[in-house]
Amino acid sequence: MKTAVKVDISFDQILSLVKQLPNQQKLRLSKELEKEVIDSKLSRLLAKFKTNDLNLKTINREVEKVRQEIYDRQNP
Repeated sequence: MKTAVKVDISFDQILSLVKQLPNQQKLRLSKELEKEVIDSKLSRLLAKFKTNDLNLKTINREVEKVRQEIYDRQNP
């Protein structure tokens, strides 16, 4: 069983600890933070575009329409 422990630590203390890490671990930490930011931004973006008016049938209809337009341009 895991137990969560809360520790009050400042940003400067964290930064000091990070600076002590080997370069490979800094890179790994950087990638993890980047993934977290991307996930957060993607979630916000998806929430903004969420709608009940859009369904798979509508999407497929639009995809086929665009495909036909592309085909028509390539084969005059």
